[in-house]
Amino acid sequence: MSTELRPFHLAFPVNDLAAARQFYGGLLGCEEGRSSSSWIDFNLFGHQIVAHLDKDMQPRAMTNPVDGEDVPVPHFGIVLTMSQWQDLAKRLEDEGTDFIIAPTIRFRGQVGEQATMFFVDPSGNALEFKAFADDGQLFDAG
Repeated sequence: MSTELRPFHLAFPVNDLAAARQFYGGLLGCEEGRSSSSWIDFNLFGHQIVAHLDKDMQPRAMTNPVDGEDVPVPHFGIVLTMSQWQDLAKRLEDEGTDFIIAPTIRFRGQVGEQATMFFVDPSGNALEFKAFADDGQLFDAG
């Protein structure tokens, strides 16, 4: 099996395609790919995510404790470089994003130290964007 990192694909429900287009394409700056009246492809930092329309979709309200915070489950996102993370955090803060967990450093001084932030899209899907102080610790158990 090749060790070359390949883009992942994630399909997820949204209850409003126009709001998804504005959020992912506008706020997050994801390039739009193919689309139809029931789904939209987006390029999320080189990965393919697909927002599929489900007008009855309801967000889940479940969390697990992580480093003193209530982390929403499920969630998805990207591990960015620290400079990408800082740029995105600033853009989201400047736009008045309502964070679940505001941009912060988790596990400070420990193995796996990371910058992280959590927020939701207009359909209630939770997203996490993070960056590691040392990318080599992405999978380290500590």
